[in-house]
Amino acid sequence: MSVSDLYGELRPRAFAMAYQMLGSVSEAEDVVQEAFLRMHQTLQRDEPIASPRAYIATLATRLAIDQLRSARVRRESYVGEWLPEPLVTGPTPAEHAERADSLSLAFLVLLENLSPHQRAAFLLREVFDYPYTEVAEIIGTDVDSTRHLVARARNHVQKHRPRYHATRRQREELAQRFFAASEQGDLSALEELLAQDVALHIDGGGNVPALGQPVNGRERVAGTVLAVRAAFARLGVRIRLTEVNDQPGAMAYDTQDRLVGVMGLGIADDGRIQSIHSIVNPDKLRHLGQVSDLGARLRAQRRSGGNP
Repeated sequence: MSVSDLYGELRPRAFAMAYQMLGSVSEAEDVVQEAFLRMHQTLQRDEPIASPRAYIATLATRLAIDQLRSARVRRESYVGEWLPEPLVTGPTPAEHAERADSLSLAFLVLLENLSPHQRAAFLLREVFDYPYTEVAEIIGTDVDSTRHLVARARNHVQKHRPRYHATRRQREELAQRFFAASEQGDLSALEELLAQDVALHIDGGGNVPALGQPVNGRERVAGTVLAVRAAFARLGVRIRLTEVNDQPGAMAYDTQDRLVGVMGLGIADDGRIQSIHSIVNPDKLRHLGQVSDLGARLRAQRRSGGNP
């Protein structure tokens, strides 16, 4: 099989692994490109590769571990709350991530609390179903240590992991009602759709005015959502519903069809919205198309007396 054939076959899973390790589309793409470059160089030297699948999985995981270490140093000085780069799901590499809730923004944020090796071991074992022996080989440790890494990671995840058991139709209907209520400014209808302990997270990265920390509680979240939606309305921003990281969400566009932001909703077991993750940092949206300079427009709106 040629390198191009191997690339077509192995890239989707390699990307899914790297993305779930890093929470960054651009960094995951870099990891995948580097992994296949190294495999190509190995084959050019006529060095045998017994299993290209295992070879790429090992390279992608180890490169992602190294990348995550350096990324965490940068994230310590990140302005505001850090959220993953969103994937607008559909016929993309994301469809090869076997469990939808393992791709959600809420789940990826949760994984940030794990060490790089814990995160790698947990994802390989619990999401991608590698046996412990292969996980140990990939991350370069022994089986007992691998079991310990996975157990500690699993314990943390089980305590905090969001569970979304609603059907796709139920999630879509709830998202439609949520965005309709926010557009209409219907506070009571919006509050009815939110869980009592709902949390709103907004990532502006210092490029766009945003919250410095999460907003918690049904009343506060509902009020903040309506305030943000009113600011968007004054700028002519329109909302298009879609799936974000395999969960219901929306993309926001300005009057010139440039992307303003992406929002993902997490649905609780009781059919209410448990979490809202909104990414408006343009640096995290460029992989999705042309991006609006929302920060400059909001600052101009404030100077002119508007209240976003």
